[in-house]
Amino acid sequence: MASTVSLGLNKTILAFIFSGLTFAASAADYKDGDTHKNDYKWFQFNLMQSVDAKVPYDAHNDTYLEMEFGGRSGIFDLYGYVDIFDIFDRKQDDRHDSDNFFAKISPRVSLDGLFETDLSVGPIEEWYLSTVTNIGDRELFEHYIGLGADVNVPWFGKMGMNVYAHYVRENYGAANEGKWDGYMFSTNWSTPFYNFSNGSYLSYQGYLDYQFGANEISNDGLHSNNAIEWYNGLYWHSERYAIGYGLKYFRNMALTQNEVGAGKTTGIGHYFDVTYKF
Repeated sequence: MASTVSLGLNKTILAFIFSGLTFAASAADYKDGDTHKNDYKWFQFNLMQSVDAKVPYDAHNDTYLEMEFGGRSGIFDLYGYVDIFDIFDRKQDDRHDSDNFFAKISPRVSLDGLFETDLSVGPIEEWYLSTVTNIGDRELFEHYIGLGADVNVPWFGKMGMNVYAHYVRENYGAANEGKWDGYMFSTNWSTPFYNFSNGSYLSYQGYLDYQFGANEISNDGLHSNNAIEWYNGLYWHSERYAIGYGLKYFRNMALTQNEVGAGKTTGIGHYFDVTYKF
C-alpha cells in the first residue's frame, strides 16, 4: 500500500503512484468552487520480484504482476492496485499453488474540496477523509477509516499522512474478525533528486505503515498488537517507463509474531521493479 510534487515532464498535471504514493502538480485551492481543476488519472503495470520479503508463512520470493491505478476527480482522490502472484506459474515460486491475488483500494475525500474552502494550517496543505480496503485471495477483507492530510516537509515536498481505525471483516478465522481492532499511521513520499537532460529523473520514494493497538488479536500466541512496513525505493523514471529497487523493513508483518507459527516476519526484504505507464 498522498504526496504532490511537480514533475516537469510536460505542461499538464502528471501523476505517478508507487505502493500508495500520489504525485500531482497543484496545491488545494477550491474557494472558487471549481473542484475539478486538479483532475487527473493514470494506470500502469509493474513487474515485481520480491527477495526475502518477510511475508507470513514463508511467501518470501515471488514474481508478480501489479496493476496500479489512481487519479483525482473533484473531491475524490483514488489510489489502488491488484497484485497477481506467481505470474509465470513457476514451482520455485513461494506463492505457487497458494494465494493468487491481493488488492488494495484507497479512496479519499478532500475536506477542502467538500466545503470549498481553504483548511490549510502551517505545513498541512489539504485535509481528507481517508479510507483503505485490503482484500486477500483467501479470507482476508479489512477496512481502515480515518483522517488524512497532505503535509509539506522540507526536502521531501508533500507527504501523504493518515491515521486510521482498523475494522476486520475477515482474517483467516482470527479472533478479531467482525471487530474494530487497532489503528494505523501511514505516510508516503517521492522526492525527485536528479534530473537528466532527456527529461527522465531519479527519485527516492517509499512509504511507512505503522500498526498499533491491535489488542483483540494479540493474545492468541501467534499475533502481535503492532507491526511496521517501511519501504525505501530508488527509481529511475521516464514518461513511459520506470525501473527501481526497494529495500523494505518488516516488523511482525501482518501483525504476526516473528518466528512463531507464521515463520520469519521481521527483517529486511528486497524488491525489483520494471514499470510501463499508460
